[in-house]
Amino acid sequence: MTKYKKTDKIDNGTILKIANDLKEGKLVVFPTDTVYAIGTNAYNKEACERIYEVKGRPKNKPLIVLISNISMLKEIVDNISYVEQKLIDTFWPGSLTIKFKKKDGVIPNVVSAGDTYVRVRLIKEGIAYKLIELSGVPIVAPSANLSGSLTGTKIENINNELGSKVDYILDYGDIESDTVSTIVQVEGEKVHIIREGKIKKEEIAKIASLKN
Repeated sequence: MTKYKKTDKIDNGTILKIANDLKEGKLVVFPTDTVYAIGTNAYNKEACERIYEVKGRPKNKPLIVLISNISMLKEIVDNISYVEQKLIDTFWPGSLTIKFKKKDGVIPNVVSAGDTYVRVRLIKEGIAYKLIELSGVPIVAPSANLSGSLTGTKIENINNELGSKVDYILDYGDIESDTVSTIVQVEGEKVHIIREGKIKKEEIAKIASLKN
């Protein structure tokens, strides 16, 4: 494992190397706008399987995919409905994860836990955004912690749990908030809230009907 601290002033060449290694299937721990995540290439089946192994994550729990632009979304999902587009226009980039019907044969089934839907979120800030842009691929990004333990916000916990199991840790210090993204799925014309997180149901209700 190679560790870099933000205080080391990581140069662009190093970030590019990490992004290229991520694209090749290496596992990278980095901060997002919510919590620390373990990231790898969402197109790489073996790398995504390794994420499950490292976390001890049940295979029936799907992974969230992070993207940096709408072109990436169109590469992996089958269609974007009117209501889904309203959610995108209102909350992206941001802490809203949307379940979309995925295209066949693009995202490995392990990422979606065998489901025909894939959970996607668009971000536009921080080192996570840089890694996605430089690698040129969407990345899976579950929380950087062992399954069942505390959400990945404390760098000491992350080092202790994952230091020997991942290829890179990008240490940007502790994250104060442990609020996860909100996960939704559009069903017909209504929005089903699967998990309420940073974005509250009252905010979503302002632009779309909620499913009871």
